[in-house]
Amino acid sequence: MGELYADDILLWSGRQADLLRRIAGGEPVNERPDWVNIIEEVESVGREQLHAVEWLLLRALVHMLKAQGWPEARDAPNWQADARGFRAQARRRFAPSMRQNIDLAGIYADALGALPEGMDAQPPQPLWPACPMPLGELLG
Repeated sequence: MGELYADDILLWSGRQADLLRRIAGGEPVNERPDWVNIIEEVESVGREQLHAVEWLLLRALVHMLKAQGWPEARDAPNWQADARGFRAQARRRFAPSMRQNIDLAGIYADALGALPEGMDAQPPQPLWPACPMPLGELLG
């Protein structure tokens, strides 16, 4: 079953789901579920959700920093709106257990690093040296 997992995850997942449904329904089956890979996949669901929230927070911070760094830019209102949208999406996907795994200082550092050195031949206005709000406020 491990080969199918490596070769065709879609087919593997369909077969595993069918097998687990049959077992849950009390049907006797001769085949054992691929527990090792099922466990890996279950764990990966949580990791992917965490990464999605971190990515949304990163995008929000980048847009917030652009708006702060170049407040007179034509796109500044769009960056502010995009930041609000990314924060709202992060809030909807956030689960309380993620709080202990989110490195907001690291995400903020990545956001600073993602900024251009200048825009329209202008350097940025002074930027926040550290994330200007705690996670709860950023998600609020």
